[in-house]
Amino acid sequence: MITLLLLFFPLAAALFVFLAGHKMAAKLALGFAVIELAISGYAVSKFLKEGSDAFFVFKPWIEYPKVSFHLAVDGLSLLMILLTNFLTPIIVLSAFNRIIPRAKSYFALILMMQFALLGVFMAMDGLLYYIFWELALIPIYFIALQWGGENRVAITLKFFIYTLAGSLLMLFGFIMLYWYNPAHTFDIRELYASAVSAKNQSWLFWMFFLAFAIKIPIVPFHTWQADTYRESPTQGTMLLSGIMLKMGTYSLIRWLLPVLPLGVAQWGPLAIALCVIGIVYASIIAIKQKNLKNLLAYSSLAHVGLISAGIFAFNIQGLQGSVVQMIAHGINVVGLFFCADIIFNRTGSQDVYGLGGIRNKAPQFTTVFMVIVLGSVALPLTNGFIGEFLLLYGVYEYNTWLSVFAGLTIILGAVYMLRMFKKVMLGPTSLPAEGFTDLQWNEMLALGIIVVLVIVMGVYPKPILQLAEPALQLILNKSIN
Repeated sequence: MITLLLLFFPLAAALFVFLAGHKMAAKLALGFAVIELAISGYAVSKFLKEGSDAFFVFKPWIEYPKVSFHLAVDGLSLLMILLTNFLTPIIVLSAFNRIIPRAKSYFALILMMQFALLGVFMAMDGLLYYIFWELALIPIYFIALQWGGENRVAITLKFFIYTLAGSLLMLFGFIMLYWYNPAHTFDIRELYASAVSAKNQSWLFWMFFLAFAIKIPIVPFHTWQADTYRESPTQGTMLLSGIMLKMGTYSLIRWLLPVLPLGVAQWGPLAIALCVIGIVYASIIAIKQKNLKNLLAYSSLAHVGLISAGIFAFNIQGLQGSVVQMIAHGINVVGLFFCADIIFNRTGSQDVYGLGGIRNKAPQFTTVFMVIVLGSVALPLTNGFIGEFLLLYGVYEYNTWLSVFAGLTIILGAVYMLRMFKKVMLGPTSLPAEGFTDLQWNEMLALGIIVVLVIVMGVYPKPILQLAEPALQLILNKSIN
């Protein structure tokens, strides 16, 4: 069955890579990741022909409490699966021509993370979903702890405690939902149908929202993010920013809005206000950053704040914009952190103000970096534009003044991203950039694919919108009714 193959192939691949040894680890991991992407392509064709019924898996798992092995894929899940399986080979490819100690463990953990992320996007039983949610924390914890920077131990521990605390709150929330629904099950269909009182939904909202807000992250639950992004190895940062934070935004749509609509109605205005505050705060902090990875981390924080605001706007435009922007952000942020990694490996510096003139040494790199930056600042006809347009439209329909402040992400984003590009890439060649060489084959391949998607998504976003709309409309109807 295609669903089980999609889910378990990366896990089997991770085991095979680990057993194969260090020398072949990178090549095998890339080969398996490409095969998984091909399986995803077949899954899309099957979905278009047969619909979501072809992906339904339901097996009783635990008799008491009633837990099922329930997997399903709709348009929303399928887009998140495609994002995960597209970015994973890019992330693996970015590690080629790098010295990676204990390579077999490193690449096996990346594939194990892929497996757990896919589980989050497929699971339709609350406890099964929670298990995959927690499984995704284990690989990234060890990737950051074992291959991170010099301050990795304290920073990784902070990240682990933050996310684990939020996860435990979510677990207690699922237990409460289990008892509140008459069927006494974690199955998402029963949770959607159960009539939990407004009072209970009020405090259950916070148990789920905090878990998702930490993972995304939303201000003020973001303090782990910049340090973790900076200290993690590049592939770990890509996993965190490109895919893992999408667990939180996806879960807002899949679980929070339809399961606790009365709680969202009560606390949604505060949540969207926090998102908009986060946009402005992160953008201002990004302007002041001198460290390149820190700047990109706060840029990501501003973008996901807008995505989350669009979700809490509680309309179809905001939800569609959030899905499109999740995909665009994942592609762009992986490209940006890869470019930052290339700069650091060539120059040994991440100081925005200490670099310059790289364009004179590496015209190909300059071109692809510029396209990705333009996508990040939402230039029309790039992938960042349509998502941000729909998000701002959705927030505008919710509240005009909030949309005005949310729109600052475009203005301020252009300020700090274009200024960063000017300082790092243009002008006279700085001393650190004297020996800068242009792109190697793996870098050109990975960044070239990203550039193509930046342009193609910007010119023709219709397939993404069409794939997402039925699932989003169904979730919105359940939330309203």
